[in-house]
Amino acid sequence: MTEAALNKLARQALDCAFRVHKALGPGLLESAYKACLAIELRKLGLSVEIEFPCPLVYEGEKVCDVGYRMDLLVEQELVLEIKAVEALIPVHQAQLLSYLRLSNKRLGLLINFNVPMLRDGIKRVVNQL
Repeated sequence: MTEAALNKLARQALDCAFRVHKALGPGLLESAYKACLAIELRKLGLSVEIEFPCPLVYEGEKVCDVGYRMDLLVEQELVLEIKAVEALIPVHQAQLLSYLRLSNKRLGLLINFNVPMLRDGIKRVVNQL
């Protein structure tokens, strides 16, 4: 996928996140936002994997089949890490970067729905972009 196409996909995902946040507001569980965001993305005709397994590979050897699970994987390219926390902290961004590296994906969005204004809860994370 080209960089332009990946950026367009990220904009679509953010538009969907804004719709979900507008409808639900802050204060719910992460699982609720994740499920609703998946619905919005699929309404656009996008493929969405929920809790996508991310194996842990070290020095070329698979350590475990499912080391971690990405919250949402859109079009097999964009990783969305969903949070519903008081504030994002550096470990959340590091977690998303680890998912990007383990899965060899280039772009991820960290989205915290537990904020009054969603734009204040969004971080873009890149891996070799």
